Amino acid sequence: MKFPGSLENQRLSFLLEKAISREAQMWKVNVPKISTNQNVSPSQRDEVIQWLAKLKYQFNLYPETFALASSLLDRFLATVKAHPKYLSCIAISCFFLAAKTVEEDEKIPVLKVLARDSFCGCSSSEILRMERIILDKLNWDLHTATPLDFLHIFHAIAVSTRPQLLFSLPKLSPSQHLAVLTKQLLHCMACNQFLQFKGSMLALAMVSLEMEKLIPDWLPLTIELLQKAQMDSSHLIHCRELVAHHLSTLQSSLPLNSVYVYRPLKHTLVTCDKGAFRLHPSSVSDPDFSKDNSKPEVPVRGTAAFYHLPAVSGCKHTSAKRKVEEMEVDDFYDGIKRLYNEDSASENVGSVCGTDLSRQEGHASPCPPLQPVSVM
Repeated sequence: MKFPGSLENQRLSFLLEKAISREAQMWKVNVPKISTNQNVSPSQRDEVIQWLAKLKYQFNLYPETFALASSLLDRFLATVKAHPKYLSCIAISCFFLAAKTVEEDEKIPVLKVLARDSFCGCSSSEILRMERIILDKLNWDLHTATPLDFLHIFHAIAVSTRPQLLFSLPKLSPSQHLAVLTKQLLHCMACNQFLQFKGSMLALAMVSLEMEKLIPDWLPLTIELLQKAQMDSSHLIHCRELVAHHLSTLQSSLPLNSVYVYRPLKHTLVTCDKGAFRLHPSSVSDPDFSKDNSKPEVPVRGTAAFYHLPAVSGCKHTSAKRKVEEMEVDDFYDGIKRLYNEDSASENVGSVCGTDLSRQEGHASPCPPLQPVSVM
């Protein structure tokens, strides 16, 4: 998506108006339900949304699939009173519907494989029956405007009207920047506190917070987007506060993950602790260290073990801005870069935790191959 001038701005305004109109038809005010054994509690809803996020990585699907699956699930739960024991079946059915709506035919998971590898506890026939129930309750209308759709539009308008938006992030292209915001948005979608806001409000709050960090005249642009989206400023302020609080607690509570850093002078692998989600488990179990931290235990099934060196004192935590600049082309960027007509051969900068291994097959790695350690 290029930005030649007023024609592109008119097109973006038209897309925004269309999405706003679509959202107004579909969105229902969230009414908090009393947690009982007969209905789905907010915490159960958040858990199943997080499970769908893991499935998105496991099956290597687009973030749009997860966003649509979450929206379908919330619409269905707002329409009917569902028993918690059926929640996993409802969620996996919404996920399958979203995949068939968004993904290319060759990327749609086979139903039997989806039922088996997701450990949803449902058979293929049960998923198909639940799928029909969901379609009937939603009037066979699955094309709703998701928060991710609004994030794309708001970000495109911001980059179009403020070309200096990313000047402070010179190593970051617009699509890479959008990939960072996409990850943050998907985290917020897994929190039931944001169900009180429309998806457009959540997306605008996130874009507004990001613009506040990058450009001094963020407020006029926020007001402009607010007027185009026909939103209440007081609701946006409240949503901004919740988003800022949620993202701050998210950064402080991320589980540790290890990133291998190659140092050619020493030819050693050291680990830097960085916060990232470990979304799909490895097929090889990590060897545990003994008490003296000198030898790893022998892994089961005779698999090759890798020495996992502890972090050295010289390896420091980088700032949030530095982490953004070191982001590699990951699965979010692969899908988003087409929006900006960016060259598919754009440079990879640094590395990021959680990149799908299946997307790296066939590509040269900047790190040397890990050598197996012989078990004595």
